[in-house]
Amino acid sequence: MPIAILILYSFNQSKLNAVWTGFTLDWYLKLMQNSDVLDAMRTSLLVALISTIAATMIGTLAAVGMYRYQFRGKTALDAMLYLPIVIPEIVMGISLLALFAQLQVPLGYFTLIAAHITFSVPFVVVVVRARMAGFDRSIEEAAMDLGATPWQTFVKVTVPVIAPGILASSLLAFTLSIDDVIISFFVAGPSSATLPLKIFSMVKFGVTPEINALSTLMLIVTLFLVIIAERIRMRKN
Repeated sequence: MPIAILILYSFNQSKLNAVWTGFTLDWYLKLMQNSDVLDAMRTSLLVALISTIAATMIGTLAAVGMYRYQFRGKTALDAMLYLPIVIPEIVMGISLLALFAQLQVPLGYFTLIAAHITFSVPFVVVVVRARMAGFDRSIEEAAMDLGATPWQTFVKVTVPVIAPGILASSLLAFTLSIDDVIISFFVAGPSSATLPLKIFSMVKFGVTPEINALSTLMLIVTLFLVIIAERIRMRKN
């Protein structure tokens, strides 16, 4: 019902999301002319894309390494990986801000992307390790017995087997990144505000139906991607 109301009031003539006064498409046209909101949206997508790629690569390699090998400090590292998941986001945001201040790193795109990678990696590790729980190591051993190098075995055998886990973890990391408010609030610079931060700042003065229109478009795109993914899955089955 809240989503249905959000979509409905994106077509409302009134600027207030309280009273229905008539049907219009003006808010979609005004959205296309609102450079501040569109810039924030582009920033969110750019940060989410870069941080997702980096977090997926780091998290996948970490998950495979921790699954395969035993080494000193593995238990401590395993515990540290879960810290960003269990600690409150406000603590994570303050700690990252303190770190960047100590290192004298100016707040901006770099700090924003670094922070998003930091809290995304543990989720990737958890999902990929769960996928590897039922992994048959004998497949890798057979590939190496047939002459495959360790890298060829990883790329052509291991990765295809754990690909569903990698894809699921990357989608989770992308969602967490594009949706984050609290951590981004502490580490974003004046010129690197994301869409959630922009909407959060607009709440003080009133959110116009332009945001409803943007949310509706994002929902349509998301549903479209879900339908495509479901059709691909059904076709494979």
